[in-house]
Amino acid sequence: MIEITTRIAIDEREIEESFVRASGPGGQNVNKVSSAVRLRFDVRASPSLPPDVKARLERLAGNRMTGEGVLIINAQRHRTQERNRADALERLVALVREAAIPPVPRRETKVPRAERRRRREHKRRRGLVKKLRGGLGDEA
Repeated sequence: MIEITTRIAIDEREIEESFVRASGPGGQNVNKVSSAVRLRFDVRASPSLPPDVKARLERLAGNRMTGEGVLIINAQRHRTQERNRADALERLVALVREAAIPPVPRRETKVPRAERRRRREHKRRRGLVKKLRGGLGDEA
């Protein structure tokens, strides 16, 4: 089990890893060894995650989420397969942890009376300035 929070843990069997050839550093080794990791996690079918966390995770994942609800994380920063596996897993855990935090509800605040008074006074003064800009009227 991969512990995300004290209440959420993901079973390792829910995560599918495949190894592909990586671009980037690695010298000649890059053409021979499949060191990049493609981690797949089916968010919608996961029994480990509560529904609210699943919904937030889908929103957070963005284009890393397929239409079927599978989260795909590609890791190829490092030269070794093992470090890329650890990197992909860390990124998955970080993403699920972020989704596990419920959003803080917005509390509406009332505009203070003094602020409303200042706004009206400013409007009154601007109106006077504009009124004084008027032309000469019928005198011309």
